[in-house]
Formats: sequence, structure tokens, C-alpha cells
Amino acid sequence: MSRLSRQRLAQVIERFDEVEARIAVCSDSDEIIALSKEHTELKPITEKANNLVNVLDAISEAEAESAATDVELAQLAREELLSLNSRLPELEQEMQRLLLPKDVDDDADIFLEIRAGTGGNEAAIFAGDLYRMYKRFCSNHGWSFDVNTESVGEAGGYKEVVAKVSGSGVFALMKWESGVHRVQRVPVTEAQGRVHTSAATVAVLPVPETIEIEIRDSDLRIERMRSSGAGGQHVNKTESAIRMTHIPTGISASSSEKSQHVNREKALEVLKVRLYEKERSERDKARAESRTSQVGSGDRSQKIRTYNFPENRVTDHRIGLTLYSLDKIIEGEKLDNVIEALQTEDETRRLAAIDDGQL
Repeated sequence: MSRLSRQRLAQVIERFDEVEARIAVCSDSDEIIALSKEHTELKPITEKANNLVNVLDAISEAEAESAATDVELAQLAREELLSLNSRLPELEQEMQRLLLPKDVDDDADIFLEIRAGTGGNEAAIFAGDLYRMYKRFCSNHGWSFDVNTESVGEAGGYKEVVAKVSGSGVFALMKWESGVHRVQRVPVTEAQGRVHTSAATVAVLPVPETIEIEIRDSDLRIERMRSSGAGGQHVNKTESAIRMTHIPTGISASSSEKSQHVNREKALEVLKVRLYEKERSERDKARAESRTSQVGSGDRSQKIRTYNFPENRVTDHRIGLTLYSLDKIIEGEKLDNVIEALQTEDETRRLAAIDDGQL
């Protein structure tokens, strides 16, 4: 194997055995949870490693037998060797793929932020379409989806909506959605039937289990404001909504529940996540400048995708992917197809970077 030694495979198998043995005798609940999580992650990798070790052992045995004086035995061994060697590259690549470094935040929950961009009312309507797409997508994956704050558009949709999404592996899938999403269609307000182009911005912010960011009270500016909603009986006439601003960075967060106490907690949580994302983005930018294998998964200014309704077409510009199933994607049913293609491309580029010695 070019970059995958028997020693590396042995390390994976040995660690899995250590985790299993530790779980059997551990009594600390927090440690059991951590070990169980690692066990779940290591199990498919270990199964593949054992499979690969068995194939390598069989190759070694067949190579020895191919030199036997028994002509018939040597011929059978050569045939077996040919079969095993044909399987080896795929097994090695699968193993390398499983051993690729994971994003430290892949298992984190997220704050999903959707904002209307250029295009006025149509941009807000499109932001509402994206909101429904993601809500359905999250439901399909069994994740919880809770709106934190929202500002509705005058003609429908959202000027801005922020939701917290919780579940297993949320960020690993949703991180690919950060960026500018562009829509091309005839708006409902268009009398001439002309196709317009509008945009909305999506930000996916990971919420790690522990955020080691300390915020001093003196660095916060807290503003109380009247909550705004859909109107009618839902209008909150008391100043319970909170906007919290981190003065050194200018980063702010808000929450518009009915309870001012709840709003302070939610706004502070979002603020910490946004500050964490700022640090994370700076690290990712520095890392990306040193390698060329990044597909791109976090730049909010990057135009990542176009939704063309007249052609029922979705194009992801990062990898040149075009699918003529916009109707299914915008309903959240086939968004997995786009995300899986992005994941595969990213893995392929990172494997190529390993072969080139960049990683």
C-alpha cells in the first residue's frame, strides 16, 4: 500500500479493542458516553481494517504458494493472487477515506441563518422557500428544528430567520449550505412574465458541546425592543425582545421570545456561537490558503448554487454539478443528492492531496 501501512491498520484495531475493554469496566457515566461514541465511530473503520488485513495476509500466502514446485498448486495461487490484487486498490481507497481527518465540529448541532439578499420581496420569498427546504430536510433526518428568531417579509417569506437544528451529525451535512443561493424565476409580483434573479444568504454555524469563549459584561451592549411577528394577536406589545452586541467585534445576536430572561439566554448562546464561528473561519481561511483541496463549505460571500425554476435546474457552482430535479430538491427530498456529491468531491480532493503529500 502506498501510504497505508500494516502498522496504521494495527493501531486502528488496537484502539477499538482498548475502547471495548474500557467500556466493560468503566463506571463513570460521562466517560461511558464518550467511549460509546468513539466505539460507534471506530466500529465500521475497524471492520474495514480487519478485512484489509485479511486480504493482505491472503496475498502474502498466495505469493509464497505461487513459487511452489507443485505446478497445479502454483497455478491456483497465481490465479488467487490476481483476484486479490484486483480488489486491493479499492479496499485501500475505502480505508483511506474512512481514515481522513474529520472536522472537529461534524457532530455539532447548528444555528441555521437564512437572510434575504438582493431582489426585494422576491428575495424574502425565496428565503422562505429555503427555510421550508431545510426544515423538511432536517425532518427527514430526524433532527429537531426550532426557530430562534424571525423577521417576516412584506410579501411573504423571511427577511431573516434563525433556527437551531439538533441531532446526530447535523453540521457534517449542513456545513455545505453556507453561502449565497441564487434563484432565477418569474416572481408572483411580475406582471410581464419576465424572469428575475434574486438571492438569499445561508450561514451554518456549529454549536460545539463546549464553547471556550468568555465574554465580559463590560463588552456587551444589551438593547430591549418590541418583538415583531406575523401580526394580529401574535404581536408582542412589551419590550421583551433582546439584541445583544459584542462591542469589541460588533457581532450581535437577538431573540424575540415572550420571556426577557429566555431571550437573554438565547441571544447570549447565539452570540457565543457567532464569535466561535469567527475564530473558526479565520482558522479555516489560513488552512485553505496552504492547500488546494478544499471544495468550500463556509464562505458566506461565495455564490454556491443557482435554482433555475423555468428549467427545473439546480447548479452547484463549487463542483459544476447540475441536476434537473429542482422541484424535488426545493422540497427537501433530493437535497441529499447535492450534499453527497459535495462530500464525495471533497473526499476525492483530500485523498489526492494525501497522494501529492499536501496533507
